[in-house]
Amino acid sequence: MKPFQEYLDLVNQAIAAIPYPEQPSQLYEPIAYHMALGGKRIRPVLALMACDAMGGDPAVAIDGAVGIEMFHNFTLLHDDVMDNADVRRGKPTVHRRWNDNTAILSGDTMLTIATQYIARTGSWPVMDLFNKTAIEIYEGQQWDMDYENRNDVTVDEYINMIRLKTSVLLGCALKTGALIANAADKDADLLYEAGVNMGLAFQLMDDMLDVWGDPETFGKEIGGDIMNNKKTFLLINAMLLAQGDDADELRHWLNDQYATRENKVRGVTALYERLGVRDMALKAIAHYNDLAIAAFNQVKMSDDDKQTFVQLANKLAGRQF
Repeated sequence: MKPFQEYLDLVNQAIAAIPYPEQPSQLYEPIAYHMALGGKRIRPVLALMACDAMGGDPAVAIDGAVGIEMFHNFTLLHDDVMDNADVRRGKPTVHRRWNDNTAILSGDTMLTIATQYIARTGSWPVMDLFNKTAIEIYEGQQWDMDYENRNDVTVDEYINMIRLKTSVLLGCALKTGALIANAADKDADLLYEAGVNMGLAFQLMDDMLDVWGDPETFGKEIGGDIMNNKKTFLLINAMLLAQGDDADELRHWLNDQYATRENKVRGVTALYERLGVRDMALKAIAHYNDLAIAAFNQVKMSDDDKQTFVQLANKLAGRQF
């Protein structure tokens, strides 16, 4: 396979070349603005890498890769509205720079553009996988919203929610590349499994970065999950473990509607560290990363290609980009 940067260059060139209509400008300018914010482009790069590793031509997979990235960014526009987020990749979110209605409608348009690109692959299995994945992501988002009103969410429920909301799209990306390369079913399924487990490790690390990350590299303000009482792996385990004064303090922070961001984030972070949930999250990340690596190692591809995927999995699990 090629170096990561070469695949990334192919993806960025294709995204930069998307021919948005000039009018209505209030529909298309927000899309171009958001897509120009960049990002790591992990999902489309995974599609190209998988296609290459399975003996295909990455250039043939570029439409599928762009479709997946456009779809991912459509979900971000809507997520930012639902989460009332101010910053995405270090810049104002679309609904902040324009308004909620614009973000929703531009996001809807991105979904249709994504579907057009997926259709250009000419592969019904790819389209079927894309549609199945999209519905699973919507299910995951609904579970995420449902959990906002529950205080009895289990760790297993949370893992299933992030599997649907985040992980299946990484699996979809890898399997899309494999399908375009006409890989054996077993190899395509193993790549999907690897992607799902990579996604679980990725999202758990995202939970941690929202608490302990650097805003400059994380791309958004730290503590958003804490301020929104979001049922993350960290909060769920803290709610299960906290007793006595710790339980009282946690309930205080969850119920105090007037707490300043600085005080609440600092207080909840201290509780997390005292209860040991940071170490629990690190162990869970390592577990899912190990599962991803095990799946990659079972795929029929060169040892060098396996090592490339393993290195990428380790980077994602540690977010060392």
